[in-house]
Amino acid sequence: MRILLAHKFFKYYGGADVFFFEVGRVLEENGHQVAYFSTEDDDNLDSEYSKFFIKAPDFKESGILNKIKAFIKIPYNIEAKNKFADLIDDFQPDIIHVFNIITQISPSILDAAKKKNIPIVISFNDYKHICPNYKLFHHGKICEACKGGKFYNAVINKCSHDAISYSVASSIESYIHRWLNIYKKNIDLFLFASDFMAHKTIEFWGDNFKWGKLLNPFKIPNKSVLNNKGAYGLYFGRLIDEKGVDVLIEALKLTPQVSFKIVGDGPDFEKLINIAKLNNLHHVEFTGAIWGEQLEKIIENSKFVVVPSIWHENFPYVVLQAFAASKPVIGSNRGGIPELVKENERGTVYNPIDPVELANKINSYYNDDELCYQLGQNARKYIEDNFNDEVFYNQLINNYKKVLK
Repeated sequence: MRILLAHKFFKYYGGADVFFFEVGRVLEENGHQVAYFSTEDDDNLDSEYSKFFIKAPDFKESGILNKIKAFIKIPYNIEAKNKFADLIDDFQPDIIHVFNIITQISPSILDAAKKKNIPIVISFNDYKHICPNYKLFHHGKICEACKGGKFYNAVINKCSHDAISYSVASSIESYIHRWLNIYKKNIDLFLFASDFMAHKTIEFWGDNFKWGKLLNPFKIPNKSVLNNKGAYGLYFGRLIDEKGVDVLIEALKLTPQVSFKIVGDGPDFEKLINIAKLNNLHHVEFTGAIWGEQLEKIIENSKFVVVPSIWHENFPYVVLQAFAASKPVIGSNRGGIPELVKENERGTVYNPIDPVELANKINSYYNDDELCYQLGQNARKYIEDNFNDEVFYNQLINNYKKVLK
């Protein structure tokens, strides 16, 4: 089978890019021919298909003329459409799998694919298809004000980068895509990693589209199941408002006997450190950003991991990383987190804006080695059973078969 994959980046920048590259790797290792379409960048990985890549519109370029050019390309990029059509003619794919193409590439390429009668599936890993700022969240709260196509609310709320210019651009982009019906008229199958995102999409769009489930790929560390009881609670990830670390800090005020590490960096780093200092939270350690084997060691030596997101996280990799190290997760009851954690199976969930409930959960886990051990074993088994290459490949091909003639 010949599969054409399209995504806005051809470098490792975040979780969505890992997803894109892992799909390509698994397909190639199972004997399929894979071509790629993306944007140009000096940090890109090598690709024989880079001659088809496009220059992404840059809304941050100086000069009003450059901004206007970028603004025109973002909703519907004619260059991308033409280059994608050329790649289709060159590669002759049996199926096209699209990932995150909004803004940098634009959904114009879907029209090119449909014109050539190639089946198309798309994986959504954020909410950009229904929300101009992609998060259903702004200024510290969940927001669904744009439901029903009321995208002007993105401008009223300045929900894109807290800036009028970005919010106007995002709002117009959403209006154009809605007017063109660019997704539902072209896509044969929509793929989601969580039931939550699928059902939220149905709330906004109605149920007149075909969808399937595809769990994000995850490469399991090649280590034996750990028996380490752990010495501290752990948060690792971005320090930014939607991650709910401020609520976690409030909970840690109520648990002075619990040693806790906060690993990561971000715009809220200094603010959170200052809150901890003002409240004499000597049991809380901020380590800054840590990656790779050093981070793996910190996870291994923890007792449990807290995922306190206050936005609707779709499929957070931090949960899988915790499970791979045999650690249970205390997760907020938002987005796809409860689907992964499963109450009393691999951890527990709580009201994301209730620091008292979170404090009680932290206390309970910190003082119960046997509970943490058993839930951690369940978590590791869940990862081993559901996130190996064979399982992922079968899920992927079964979804492709739904649209192949």
